Amino acid sequence: MAGGSKRYSRNNSNGNFQPLPERGPVESLIYWRDVKKSGIVFGAGLITLVAISSFSVISVFAYLSLLALFGTVAFRIYKSVTQAVQKTNEGHPFKEYLELDLTLSQDKVQNIAGVAVAHINGFTSELRRLFLVEDIIDSIKFGVILWVFTYVGAWFNGMTLVILAFVSLFTLPKVYENNKQSIDTYLDLVRSKLTEITDKIRVAIPIGNKKPVAAAESDKDK
Repeated sequence: MAGGSKRYSRNNSNGNFQPLPERGPVESLIYWRDVKKSGIVFGAGLITLVAISSFSVISVFAYLSLLALFGTVAFRIYKSVTQAVQKTNEGHPFKEYLELDLTLSQDKVQNIAGVAVAHINGFTSELRRLFLVEDIIDSIKFGVILWVFTYVGAWFNGMTLVILAFVSLFTLPKVYENNKQSIDTYLDLVRSKLTEITDKIRVAIPIGNKKPVAAAESDKDK
C-alpha cells in the first residue's frame, strides 16, 4: 500500500483482499483513520464544549479566538525572523491557506437548502402523524420515548447531552466497526423481539389496524 492511502479487507469467500470504499473527511475523522487528526479534532472539540458548559459562549469564543490569533501572529513573526536570518524568501507562511477558495457557489447553497427543506418537511410530517395518531402503535412508541426523555432531562442538562453525543460520535462508530458481527447478532435479536411484541400489541389493540389486502378483496367479492 503506497503511503497508506488505501484500506483493504479480506474477502471471506476466497481469502483475497478487497479494497474498502473511500470515506469522506467526516467519516475518516470519527473512524480514526488518521489518529493524529482525529485526536486533534476530538480534543479541541471536547475542550470547547466543556468550556462552553462552564462559561458563556461569548467568553469561550473570545478567548479561543485570542488564543488562535496569538498563535498565528507569533508564528508569523517567527517565520519572518527566520527568513531574515537565513536570508531565504519562502514568502508568507499561511499563503496556502490564504489562497483557499472559501466562497459558496449558488448551486451548492441551493443544494444545501434543498436538503434542509426536505428534512424539515419530513420531520414535520412525521410529528403530525405521531401526534394525530395515524398509527396508534407508533404513537405509543413515541410516547414511551418522550417519557424516557423526561428522566434524561432530569439527569442531564442540554450541554451535558451535547458533550455525551460528541464523545459517542468519536467512540461508538469505531467500537461498532471493531465488533460488528457480535453487535449485529444482538441487534437482530432485539429487533425480532420488538417486532414480536409490536405484532402482539397490534392484535390486542384493533384500533387503526387495516385489513389485509386479500381479506379486503374476499369481503368485496361477497
